[in-house]
Amino acid sequence: MLATSPEFKRNAARSMADPGLQKALARTRPQFPARRAAAIAALPEFETLRAEGRRIKDHTLANLDFYLETFAANVERAGGTVHWCADAAAAREAVLAICRNAGARTVTKGKSMASEEIALNEYLASNGVEPVETDLGEYILQLRHEPPSHIIAPAFHLNREDWEASFRRAHTDLPADRVFGERRDILTEARSRLRQKFLAADVGITGANFLVAETGSSVIVTNEGNGDLTQTLPRVHVVLASIEKVVPTLEDTTTLLRLLARSATGQECSVYTTFSTGPRRAADLDGPAEYHVVLFDNGRSAMVGTGFQDMLRCIRCAACMNHCPVYGTVGGHAYGWVYPGPMGSVLTPALIGVEQAGNLPNATTFCGKCESVCPVQIPLPAMMRHWREREFERHLTPAAQRGNLALWAWFARRPALYRLATRAAIGALALLGRRRGRFRALPLAGGWTAGRDLPAPEGGTFFARYAHAQRRGRA
Repeated sequence: MLATSPEFKRNAARSMADPGLQKALARTRPQFPARRAAAIAALPEFETLRAEGRRIKDHTLANLDFYLETFAANVERAGGTVHWCADAAAAREAVLAICRNAGARTVTKGKSMASEEIALNEYLASNGVEPVETDLGEYILQLRHEPPSHIIAPAFHLNREDWEASFRRAHTDLPADRVFGERRDILTEARSRLRQKFLAADVGITGANFLVAETGSSVIVTNEGNGDLTQTLPRVHVVLASIEKVVPTLEDTTTLLRLLARSATGQECSVYTTFSTGPRRAADLDGPAEYHVVLFDNGRSAMVGTGFQDMLRCIRCAACMNHCPVYGTVGGHAYGWVYPGPMGSVLTPALIGVEQAGNLPNATTFCGKCESVCPVQIPLPAMMRHWREREFERHLTPAAQRGNLALWAWFARRPALYRLATRAAIGALALLGRRRGRFRALPLAGGWTAGRDLPAPEGGTFFARYAHAQRRGRA
């Protein structure tokens, strides 16, 4: 996927001017927070679970090499094969080699952000293997040649009329006058198309929400049956996952599962929670003849032991973006790469470089909601500030911004002069804005006044008012 993160400001402006996107965001934006709140209210021990989830992930990251080796040994003991990949290119090549060994012409895919990260679909297609997305949201995006805009609801940005138009455009062999009376009609048409793909596929590719070191199992959570069909019908099942998905035990996995669905969709548990351990055994009625796990690093190990290690706790629930006012205004595509929202604003610079993604940590109000709802207590605002500091240190921020900050710092190191300057500025603004009580335009404040008026200041500076309040409190 081509990163357009350097164009975030332009992307965001385009998104805010897109009536279809704004309609979709307005319709769906309140749903996830409301469902999450209801699910958590029904679970008194949720905060205790959050602390335990954080402990599990921190312990795993502190012993990541041990648990990865344990996981790999147990996969192989169960009859599977583990492919170790340093980067996206190696992971793509490993998947393609498996497909070629299986003689695959068609592969079905469950929803996988890992496959988006390594641009797997494009690579397979360019090498003569047709990838077919089987998640309903991913399927419509594949028809539209669009990337996901959300990590659990990939077609979050579309309206019903978008789905209908895309199906009519793609499924030209069906009657042009067919009626989509309700959502079920869209689902039925997609199901009829995908059924033949499931049966024809030589290889099935899924992601993994968790990898269980204790048993060598992969775990996926879905609300559609496509994930199970993808990993049981084809002769070969490929699990594609990044290294931080490993957890120590089945008990640890169940703890994290209790956090995941509630934080993601407000469910107690997803409709399907599927554990896969190795290929089909002699007594099994179904399942793949081959089971492969393609494990890739792609920059994760470089985060271990740094100020960004906490990001590797992420369980991909999307609670941070579901509650983010910036994401809720501009949608996911504006972020310009695989991972949007607050988690993407931290993870994307780590994976593709702050030079490419430096705009993302600046796309925040720092309201702190993302951290407060994160089920594993990731300090997202603090890490966004760290990226801002690194961006500033490398002189990647605009020269005018660095100059203004340097000027502010010069005054801030001289308290008496700083207070004198702020008193003069407040007094001048109060005098100039006395008649209207607000400013419709103001030098150096165009970013604010372009969309709303700036209120004229009333009273003194913060320092003066604070000192006055202190004196009154002592009186």
